[in-house]
Amino acid sequence: MTANHTPTTAPRTPKKVRVTHMRAMRDRGEKITMLTAYDALTASLVDAAGVDVILVGDSIGDNMLGHSTTLPVTVDEMVVAARAVASATTRALVVVDLPFGSYEVSPRQALETSIRIMKSTGAEAVKLEGGVTRAEHIRLITEAGIPVVGHVGFTPQSENLLGGKRIQGRGEGATERLLADVRAVQDAGAVLVVLEMVPGTVAAEVTAAVDIPTIGIGAGAGTDGQVLVWLDMAGMTDWSPSFARRFAEIGRQLTAAAGDYVTAVKSGEFPTAEHTFDA
Repeated sequence: MTANHTPTTAPRTPKKVRVTHMRAMRDRGEKITMLTAYDALTASLVDAAGVDVILVGDSIGDNMLGHSTTLPVTVDEMVVAARAVASATTRALVVVDLPFGSYEVSPRQALETSIRIMKSTGAEAVKLEGGVTRAEHIRLITEAGIPVVGHVGFTPQSENLLGGKRIQGRGEGATERLLADVRAVQDAGAVLVVLEMVPGTVAAEVTAAVDIPTIGIGAGAGTDGQVLVWLDMAGMTDWSPSFARRFAEIGRQLTAAAGDYVTAVKSGEFPTAEHTFDA
């Protein structure tokens, strides 16, 4: 089934984004926006900006917790972050990653982790990596009434097996394998699927061949939506992936502001009388 990607009606902005809105957005050619968030303050700002989906990603590991990969992140850490994000979000759909080691053992383990996250956080969906090999996991979670977002292409939790951060979907048969993975998660009941680090032409071909919305990251403009880590989007670090556009340089502004604060305190310029309580 090939979706119509030409907008035919004015976008409708729901008061609360639900999984049903994702399919409707795809059908009318409206792009879906997704950003990560890991705390209440960032989530409230992203939500106010009109982002459709907030992903509490296990990317908290290598972006906020100082790890070099996502692998050390625990379910406990995801629960704390997701609870904070969900508490500060009024419009966006909140999706939470199942971290490495919390679902791979069996579909039953995946279901138990998903139930814990949903009961403990107030989130509205979970996300897990893998295609054909995770179909039964997705099916069981979905049958329990929990929306699932799939993730294929480059899967960070499998970085060691893949040989590092390598582009997927290249070479003989690669497109067919990727499409098989997406169809497997679709048929298992996933409501969305993330395509990470695949050639744009491949991502567009896969998007046209499936029914559920696709969300690209490093996958070109032919997907139904886009996701970025918010720190990359906002320019919080000195380096960002080549596929990420920096929409601001907030990291530099924050460093400059902190430097101005240090100077003001050391020079005695701050605090002044206006910052001091009367007796």
